[in-house]
Amino acid sequence: MPNRAYARAMARYNLWQNENLVTAADPIGDAARLADRGAFFGSIARTFSHILWGDQIWLSRFAGTEPPEGGIAGSADLYSDWEDFKTLRAGFDRSILDWAKNVAPDWFEGDLHWFSGAVGREMRQPKSLLVLQLFNHQTHHRGQIHAMLTAAGAQPGDTDVPFMPDRFAVM
Repeated sequence: MPNRAYARAMARYNLWQNENLVTAADPIGDAARLADRGAFFGSIARTFSHILWGDQIWLSRFAGTEPPEGGIAGSADLYSDWEDFKTLRAGFDRSILDWAKNVAPDWFEGDLHWFSGAVGREMRQPKSLLVLQLFNHQTHHRGQIHAMLTAAGAQPGDTDVPFMPDRFAVM
């Protein structure tokens, strides 16, 4: 099950992959980022927005940070300005990494209690399972973005963990 070493590795991977996809999405322009491409959240931009919202909601539960506005339904439209999104995304990736670096090893023991707007009730799950959820959710939707970017003619870089550049491995 996840521990602090896992969380740190995945936080570094998250930072690398968000940088990878944002860099690939930057030159294609707003129209291509906003075009409905048939993914669950429709477009590249809306899927990016949803991922950031999801990261923020989970970190608010893990670390007591400020939760984002709204729920899943509005998450895809929460961050619509591309330049603002890029700044927020990069900053929040650092917040996830800081959390992973500083979380106490025993934090992963026990359960987390929260109210889930998605199912409309109180929830209780093992913290280690929820850390898996945080990083799995990112990876799932980034895979969708990668496919949409490729279809739009962009060329995202590698995504395989063993190819993570050294500069991310030492964070």
